[in-house]
Amino acid sequence: MNADSILEIVFLIFTGAAVLATLGLYARQSLLVIYIALGALIGPWGLGWVGDVQRVGDIAHIGIIFLLFLLGMNLAPQKLLAMLGRSLLVTGVSSLLFLLAGGGLSLLFGFRPMEALIIGAAMMFSSTILGIKLLPATVLHHRHTGELIISILLLQDLLAILILMLLRADWSDALPLREAGRLLLALFGLGLFAWLFERHVLIRLMQRFDQIHEYLFLLAIGWCLGMAELAVVLGLSAEIGAFIAGVVLATNPVALYIGESLRPLRDFFLILFFFALGAGFDPGLLREVLWPALLLATVMLMGKPLAITALLRGVGEAPHRAREVGVRLGQISEFSLFIAVLAMETGTVTPRAAYLVQVATLFTFIVSAYLIVLRYPSPIALDARLRRD
Repeated sequence: MNADSILEIVFLIFTGAAVLATLGLYARQSLLVIYIALGALIGPWGLGWVGDVQRVGDIAHIGIIFLLFLLGMNLAPQKLLAMLGRSLLVTGVSSLLFLLAGGGLSLLFGFRPMEALIIGAAMMFSSTILGIKLLPATVLHHRHTGELIISILLLQDLLAILILMLLRADWSDALPLREAGRLLLALFGLGLFAWLFERHVLIRLMQRFDQIHEYLFLLAIGWCLGMAELAVVLGLSAEIGAFIAGVVLATNPVALYIGESLRPLRDFFLILFFFALGAGFDPGLLREVLWPALLLATVMLMGKPLAITALLRGVGEAPHRAREVGVRLGQISEFSLFIAVLAMETGTVTPRAAYLVQVATLFTFIVSAYLIVLRYPSPIALDARLRRD
């Protein structure tokens, strides 16, 4: 069996995901792992039912764009200012530690210095999706623990977006300083245009037709994808454009409605993205990077909770709260997967280096999800006393 049409491919992906997700939820496992496992199972290196992974991956890129758009809408200017201070110190120091640890181990594994730098950079981040999904809504919105987790994740995500932008840049035809200046100028121009357009056009349209929810939904999608395309024209990445589009909408009264409306659409495309990621796994290279990836993942699983806990205690947080935040952020991020895939596509790293990051990330997803649901309140906790929505 080999699916040829888009309909057949979508059928196999989402029906298979529904079946495996049912089993995964009984095992209290992250759905991201399920989607990637499904790709490995029925993709070209597995049963071969879905062979055109490139087409799936191209469509799935829309999910990353929506993810950055929604992330931007959570980053109102006042929230950004409130994050500075404790969270900035904790995020900065911990990111440097994980960069050095990941890069140093990669050099020992025999990777080139540039590859070691990219691998180390991918280790700096914790999973926004896993961190938020396993946090009860009451903790997420009304408690200091949730505020700490969100502030650290948002600062990490800003750093990840910067790295994605640098990877997208063309450094071959210009001097590094000239290219950096061009990127900054394009970024400033894009941000200024977005701010002016939102203030003088978007907000008036939304106020005029705020009762027509379908129109608001369409306008938000058009704004997001339009800014993404404009960013590409300016030599930036589509992700950067979508992120800026979200930031300028963060203070808009309809931002909450738009965010809730776009989440199902984002999740649809993200399922395709993680499926395509799993379908692209080459078993030959997987065997080559398995042990280095497990060692790297183990170092991160042990080092991240300890480092974040120590740093939070150092800035005056209570020991129990610091420990919980450390455990909840004790994995590698989906942004690490994005960085690995993009670095491989641009030729910055070899497939072996990209697979190392991907396998290590998956391993931390699995172990970290189990640790969190065993010890702390979450919507899928093993203990009924800890299960909270």
